[in-house]
Amino acid sequence: MKIRVLIVIFLLTILLTLESGCIDSSSEPVEEARPEKMTDNQESLFNQDGLLNDTKEIAPEETFSEKNKATLGLEKQSSFSGYYSKENLQFEPAVPAYSLPLMASEIANYDDFTQKIPLTNESRDLLHKNGFVVLAGEDSKNQLITGHSLVNETYRDLKIADVPIFITSDSLLHLYHIQFDETLKRVESEEFYDELWKLDKALLEASIEDYNSASGRKKEAARRNVAYFAVALSLLQPEENQIKSQFKVPAFVKDDVEAELALIEAHEGFAASPIFKYNEDYSQYVPRGHYTNSEILEKYFKAMMWHGRISMFLQSDMITEDKSTAEELAAKEFAAEKLAAENQENEEKIQTMQAFLISDHFDRDKNIRASWDRIYYVTAFYVGFSDDLGPYEYAKALDTVFGNDRSGVSFDNESLAELITELDKYESPKIYGGTGELIPAGSETENEGFAAAKGFRFMGQRYIPDSYILQKLNPPALNIMGLLGSERAREHLNNMDISENEEYKNRHRSLENEFGSFDEDDWNKNLYWAQLYALKPLLVSYPEGYPTFMQTEAWEDKQLNAALASWTELRHDTILYAKQAYFTGPPLPKEKRVQGYVEPVPEFYARMLALTKMAHSGLAEMEVLDEQSDKDFTTLEITLEKLLEISIKELENKELTDAEYKFIRNFGQNISPMLENVDIKSQMSTLVADVYTDQEGQVLEEGTGKLDLIVVAYKQPDGRIVLGAGPVMSYYEFWQPPGERLTDEEWREILNNNPPERPKWVDSFRG
Repeated sequence: MKIRVLIVIFLLTILLTLESGCIDSSSEPVEEARPEKMTDNQESLFNQDGLLNDTKEIAPEETFSEKNKATLGLEKQSSFSGYYSKENLQFEPAVPAYSLPLMASEIANYDDFTQKIPLTNESRDLLHKNGFVVLAGEDSKNQLITGHSLVNETYRDLKIADVPIFITSDSLLHLYHIQFDETLKRVESEEFYDELWKLDKALLEASIEDYNSASGRKKEAARRNVAYFAVALSLLQPEENQIKSQFKVPAFVKDDVEAELALIEAHEGFAASPIFKYNEDYSQYVPRGHYTNSEILEKYFKAMMWHGRISMFLQSDMITEDKSTAEELAAKEFAAEKLAAENQENEEKIQTMQAFLISDHFDRDKNIRASWDRIYYVTAFYVGFSDDLGPYEYAKALDTVFGNDRSGVSFDNESLAELITELDKYESPKIYGGTGELIPAGSETENEGFAAAKGFRFMGQRYIPDSYILQKLNPPALNIMGLLGSERAREHLNNMDISENEEYKNRHRSLENEFGSFDEDDWNKNLYWAQLYALKPLLVSYPEGYPTFMQTEAWEDKQLNAALASWTELRHDTILYAKQAYFTGPPLPKEKRVQGYVEPVPEFYARMLALTKMAHSGLAEMEVLDEQSDKDFTTLEITLEKLLEISIKELENKELTDAEYKFIRNFGQNISPMLENVDIKSQMSTLVADVYTDQEGQVLEEGTGKLDLIVVAYKQPDGRIVLGAGPVMSYYEFWQPPGERLTDEEWREILNNNPPERPKWVDSFRG
């Protein structure tokens, strides 16, 4: 009960407005006070073999303070940054360098390593040139190279083969993705599905009462609301005999509801909505991501996509009765015929009345509001807030115009004009989500288009910075990484002649200016933004003192690949909520064991640790974590703390302890406990997410494939250069025909039979 009161207080005080700020594009890794050494209690978490002890009895860390809970959202609107806390790091990297190109004779374990993992001439050349190489697994017959899709299996096989293990940043990003996705999936299926049914059922019944008591335009608005919530309930309705199946669509909206459902089930692309009289992209209703795992998740996906996308516009510019296909609309170059002026005005008034009727019930009924708050607040912690107006803004406008006494409100022309004037004070959406008339490019027409797109969404999809960037600059996704700080991404964009256009330069400059004031709190306002922030230390140029292989351009490409793959997983996990943009010398004696290595990126581990703790404490406080998820987050936190400490010791060229070397060697076993209760499909590295739709309806897909194997030449404190290996992610970007949005299952078929080409720039490290 306490958390529900907090939610209501939070959302009543919050103005769902977006903050602007900046992306740090520093080319130097952040070096900030070394964390204190692990406590005795933390050390005892590992046994003498470097394996994690059972963490079941570990006392949970103290959560966010009561004071901060009470003030969350008051001091920093639209932000959960109070859950984020990162230790500052301070270290001097001093890893001895070796000269490139390397010679095989300089590598202490070269012969032994290549007997277990043979190298082709091409991969050997890249290893000598860069100090590392990523082995392409598709055509290899070697069991250690052939594309695993499970991270822990790769580490297990390397340990069995007695190959020195190299722990990669890719592995930690993938493990975090699994925890993020599993917790979201569980709360959606076990709580939000029922909560959404209850919410839609209550508003359907309230809308039927409105319809029975109203007349004129208000009656039509109420009728459409009945149809709107009947569609949502129909999408949620179970197939089998359950209590929910007693729901029936009212006869007076049955034709509209059935026509709408037919379009949703056909999901063939753009078509005119039978209820709302504007064009909607029905291909968005194909369940994908983790929502293909069960019937409950599929139905929840469709209903929430309906609530996230369908708008009730304030202006008629986005509304048309044109029945053209997407191809015909494109041929008309956005010049679809408008309704007659009087019909346009009537349509916008009806949709605006719809929104106010819903918001009035929302404001009056605490149970409706509590259900909405519960779903929205938790999902906002995962993905962020909507850039569209919703029931709180419309209810506030009602309060301003009518006060507390709304009995007999007629929504006459004068009242509607006053209400719209209030809503005009709010910002327009920043991302065009593909609903209504297409917005033409060009600064002036674009701004007018976004103003016209203002309206009501019951639970709008969320503003995310990467969709905003793609909307401004268009694909490829390298544009996102460039604005996150990757100079290497910008070089590739230059080589592709993408950044030469003057309009592009102006937009890029505008984005840099717009994002010019972000601080750590801004970047960590929710889990989505915080993960992008965690990627930034991977996208820098590493200076002298870091391992030689990390100072190469090829390593920058490898890290760029890791960041893009992790971002793809993030978009996959949040595909329902994230708002998608539309067009707009000799070896030493054998007795000396070759030890493993941790990819030394301390700032990355520090940010991942802070992100994991943010997710753990926030979700626990919101009461959406089960016992297993709580334990898995604890295991991941302990693992990240250990990797952080080891990576700093490596950079300072200090010898690791036997226990630390054992921890590296047993890494696959250490991470296995957090995967024991996750089904195999959810652990796989092969997934896909559509992120952008162009003016012809073509869909940009971002995919991750089977794991590659990286071979790295690193220098041990005893002076030997040795080879180690570990799994790294693979990344794809490709276009799909209009409306053909891929599920993970379809993507895996493509990977097995006819995979698309990898980006050309991965040739610098992949042999």
